[in-house]
Amino acid sequence: MRYLTDRKRAVGKGASGTGTEHHWWMSASAVALAFMIPTWLYIVGTTLGMPQQAVIATFAQPFPAILTALVVIVGMRHFAKGTEIWIEDYARGTTAKALKIAMHSLAYIIMATVLYALGKMVFIGLLLGANG
Repeated sequence: MRYLTDRKRAVGKGASGTGTEHHWWMSASAVALAFMIPTWLYIVGTTLGMPQQAVIATFAQPFPAILTALVVIVGMRHFAKGTEIWIEDYARGTTAKALKIAMHSLAYIIMATVLYALGKMVFIGLLLGANG
């Protein structure tokens, strides 16, 4: 007969083996996003109503470009992990698997689209800077 204390039963990462790691990642990404999003919104807000070349010039600079990339990557990973937990709570079986695949795919499609557009703006900004 094994005698396990409450502490012995709680040691580890939980039943799935990744619960604690997932919780810490979500907490850390939420704090990071809490600092990055207001700064990013300020940068995006200042470009509203500007001509296209001014917007490209803004996002061709290192800080706005890197911040935008970080916001999209961290934000979409946070979204994917969060929806995965939500799906695990409310769906089962094949439906859950299909929804998880769909949400992760959506997150990666959004990441790829934004990073492509950002890269294109940086490239165009470099060309305009070299020619102008």
